[in-house]
Amino acid sequence: MSSHLKKETITREAILALLSDAEVAKVSRAEDAPRLIEGDEYVDLEHPSNGVRQVHASSPRADHALPRSAVSEATWAKVVAAVGR
Repeated sequence: MSSHLKKETITREAILALLSDAEVAKVSRAEDAPRLIEGDEYVDLEHPSNGVRQVHASSPRADHALPRSAVSEATWAKVVAAVGR
């Protein structure tokens, strides 16, 4: 495993560790959703080093998204701090 891929894997695990059990369940359902709503903020858990992203009409589908709306404001603040803005 390359060091870059390993860093992303560790970061994803670190991000998921910040979530409560209820938030993890909500995110699991959100990952199956067909699209995020335009304007939503999210972190792509497959590429967390890309930081916080915003959905636009032309955005590709983020299959492993952690949408801001799926977690509490306190948790989102922790996620933002972990991935950088």
